[in-house]
Formats: sequence, C-alpha cells, structure tokens
Amino acid sequence: MGTRTGGIDLVRGAESSVVEMWGEIDAALRTEASAALAGALEQDVPVVVDATRVDFIDSAGVAFLVQLCRVGRDEGLAVSLRNPPQVVADVLHMVGVHDVICDERPPGV
Repeated sequence: MGTRTGGIDLVRGAESSVVEMWGEIDAALRTEASAALAGALEQDVPVVVDATRVDFIDSAGVAFLVQLCRVGRDEGLAVSLRNPPQVVADVLHMVGVHDVICDERPPGV
C-alpha cells in the first residue's frame, strides 16, 4: 500500500539485543516498537539502541526510547543509545529526556 519510511527491528545476540532504528521514527511504528520492546526484554542481556540511520523522530519515537530505557533498567538490563544523529540528540535535549537515555560512546571519548 504505502512505502515504508522508517522501521524498528530487533536483532538478538548472545551478548546483547540490538534495537535497530532507521528513517522516520514516528507513531506509524507503534506495532514495531512494541514488538522490539517485548523482544528485547525477553533476554537477560544488555540492550543497545542503534539510532545511526534515524532521519527524524517525533514524540512517539521519543516515548518509545524513554519506555525502553525505563522498563529495561527496571528489569536490571543496561540500555544504551548508540550513535544518535544530531537530529535525535537535539529532540531528546529539547524535550528534556536526554538524561534518561544514556549514549554509548567509544572507550576514551
């Protein structure tokens, strides 16, 4: 019907679960976000959100990130955000949730 402009996928690994986000992260991805959240919490491994390829994020996308971080941490899982582009970092800062979401930085940075 329509062309996908974004997505949220879960890649499960032995060492971590990676939530890969790409394109436009908005309310249209609510089902994908819910599935990624549930799947990421099924394993007892750290969760890394890879935002490298995100072009846009709205309030629904921010809410997903906050929920994933809070629920993950409540479950005792480390949750981090990898490579957020400036557009994502700016939105997280603008809405005041940048302190809820930890950036993953390479060692020595």
